[in-house]
Amino acid sequence: MEQENLQIRYSDADLAEFKQIILKKIEKAQADLDLIKSAYMNDLNNGTDDTSPTFKAFEEGSETMSKEANSALAIRQEKFIRDLKNALIRIESKTYGVCRVTGKLIEKERLKVVPHATMSMEAKLQQR
Repeated sequence: MEQENLQIRYSDADLAEFKQIILKKIEKAQADLDLIKSAYMNDLNNGTDDTSPTFKAFEEGSETMSKEANSALAIRQEKFIRDLKNALIRIESKTYGVCRVTGKLIEKERLKVVPHATMSMEAKLQQR
Protein backbone atom coordinates (compact mmCIF):
# COMPACT_ATOMS: atom_id res chain seq x y z
CA MET A 1 0.00 0.00 0.00
CA GLU A 2 1.27 3.49 -0.81
CA GLN A 3 2.57 5.53 2.10
CA GLU A 4 0.46 8.52 1.07
CA ASN A 5 -2.79 6.59 1.42
CA LEU A 6 -1.93 5.73 5.01
CA GLN A 7 -2.09 9.41 5.94
CA ILE A 8 -5.36 10.59 7.41
CA ARG A 9 -5.03 14.12 6.01
CA TYR A 10 -2.66 16.44 4.21
CA SER A 11 -0.13 18.41 6.27
CA ASP A 12 -0.68 22.07 7.05
CA ALA A 13 2.11 22.92 4.57
CA ASP A 14 0.34 20.92 1.82
CA LEU A 15 -2.98 22.57 2.69
CA ALA A 16 -1.35 26.03 2.48
CA GLU A 17 0.02 25.15 -0.97
CA PHE A 18 -3.41 23.95 -2.17
CA LYS A 19 -5.01 27.09 -0.72
CA GLN A 20 -2.73 29.28 -2.87
CA ILE A 21 -3.61 27.24 -5.98
CA ILE A 22 -7.33 27.59 -5.21
CA LEU A 23 -7.13 31.32 -4.48
CA LYS A 24 -5.42 31.90 -7.85
CA LYS A 25 -8.07 29.79 -9.61
CA ILE A 26 -10.88 31.74 -7.89
CA GLU A 27 -9.30 35.03 -8.96
CA LYS A 28 -9.02 33.88 -12.59
CA ALA A 29 -12.50 32.31 -12.57
CA GLN A 30 -14.00 35.53 -11.17
CA ALA A 31 -12.25 37.58 -13.87
CA ASP A 32 -13.59 35.18 -16.51
CA LEU A 33 -17.09 35.45 -15.03
CA ASP A 34 -16.88 39.26 -15.10
CA LEU A 35 -15.84 39.06 -18.76
CA ILE A 36 -18.78 36.77 -19.59
CA LYS A 37 -21.18 39.11 -17.79
CA SER A 38 -19.78 42.20 -19.50
CA ALA A 39 -20.11 40.48 -22.90
CA TYR A 40 -23.73 39.74 -22.02
CA MET A 41 -24.33 43.36 -21.04
CA ASN A 42 -22.71 44.57 -24.28
CA ASP A 43 -25.02 42.27 -26.26
CA LEU A 44 -27.98 44.13 -24.77
CA ASN A 45 -26.62 47.47 -26.02
CA ASN A 46 -25.93 46.49 -29.64
CA GLY A 47 -28.62 48.26 -31.65
CA THR A 48 -29.74 46.86 -35.00
CA ASP A 49 -31.95 49.77 -36.06
CA ASP A 50 -30.12 50.43 -39.33
CA THR A 51 -30.25 46.89 -40.71
CA SER A 52 -32.76 45.30 -43.05
CA PRO A 53 -35.71 43.36 -41.52
CA THR A 54 -34.38 39.99 -42.73
CA PHE A 55 -30.91 40.60 -41.37
CA LYS A 56 -32.37 41.99 -38.16
CA ALA A 57 -34.40 38.78 -37.58
CA PHE A 58 -31.30 36.69 -38.21
CA GLU A 59 -29.23 38.88 -35.92
CA GLU A 60 -31.84 38.69 -33.12
CA GLY A 61 -31.88 34.89 -33.39
CA SER A 62 -28.12 34.84 -33.24
CA GLU A 63 -28.19 37.28 -30.32
CA THR A 64 -30.63 35.03 -28.43
CA MET A 65 -28.33 32.05 -28.95
CA SER A 66 -25.39 34.16 -27.82
CA LYS A 67 -27.24 35.25 -24.66
CA GLU A 68 -28.20 31.65 -23.89
CA ALA A 69 -24.61 30.51 -24.41
CA ASN A 70 -23.31 33.33 -22.22
CA SER A 71 -25.89 32.53 -19.57
CA ALA A 72 -24.91 28.84 -19.57
CA LEU A 73 -21.23 29.81 -19.37
CA ALA A 74 -21.93 32.18 -16.48
CA ILE A 75 -23.86 29.50 -14.58
CA ARG A 76 -21.03 26.98 -15.05
CA GLN A 77 -18.47 29.56 -13.98
CA GLU A 78 -20.48 30.46 -10.85
CA LYS A 79 -20.70 26.76 -9.92
CA PHE A 80 -16.93 26.39 -10.44
CA ILE A 81 -16.28 29.35 -8.14
CA ARG A 82 -18.69 27.92 -5.53
CA ASP A 83 -16.91 24.53 -5.72
CA LEU A 84 -13.54 26.23 -5.26
CA LYS A 85 -14.84 28.21 -2.25
CA ASN A 86 -16.17 24.96 -0.77
CA ALA A 87 -12.67 23.51 -1.20
CA LEU A 88 -11.31 26.44 0.85
CA ILE A 89 -13.79 25.55 3.61
CA ARG A 90 -12.49 21.96 3.54
CA ILE A 91 -8.93 23.30 3.82
CA GLU A 92 -9.90 25.32 6.91
CA SER A 93 -11.52 22.25 8.48
CA LYS A 94 -8.50 20.13 7.44
CA THR A 95 -10.68 17.66 5.53
CA TYR A 96 -9.44 18.84 2.12
CA GLY A 97 -8.08 16.15 -0.17
CA VAL A 98 -9.86 13.25 1.53
CA CYS A 99 -12.01 11.23 -0.88
CA ARG A 100 -15.65 11.37 0.19
CA VAL A 101 -16.17 7.79 -1.07
CA THR A 102 -13.05 5.85 -0.05
CA GLY A 103 -11.79 8.03 2.81
CA LYS A 104 -8.30 7.86 1.30
CA LEU A 105 -6.24 10.85 0.27
CA ILE A 106 -6.84 12.11 -3.26
CA GLU A 107 -3.59 12.14 -5.23
CA LYS A 108 -1.70 15.46 -5.06
CA GLU A 109 -1.33 15.54 -8.85
CA ARG A 110 -5.12 15.31 -9.25
CA LEU A 111 -5.72 18.06 -6.70
CA LYS A 112 -3.24 20.37 -8.43
CA VAL A 113 -5.19 19.99 -11.70
CA VAL A 114 -8.70 19.73 -10.20
CA PRO A 115 -8.36 21.49 -6.82
CA HIS A 116 -12.07 21.24 -6.07
CA ALA A 117 -12.12 17.43 -6.46
CA THR A 118 -13.90 15.54 -3.69
CA MET A 119 -13.27 12.05 -5.06
CA SER A 120 -10.13 10.10 -5.89
CA MET A 121 -9.72 8.67 -9.39
CA GLU A 122 -10.33 5.23 -7.87
CA ALA A 123 -13.76 6.34 -6.61
CA LYS A 124 -14.51 8.25 -9.82
CA LEU A 125 -13.79 5.15 -11.94
CA GLN A 126 -15.99 3.01 -9.68
CA GLN A 127 -18.94 5.27 -10.57
CA ARG A 128 -18.88 4.26 -14.22
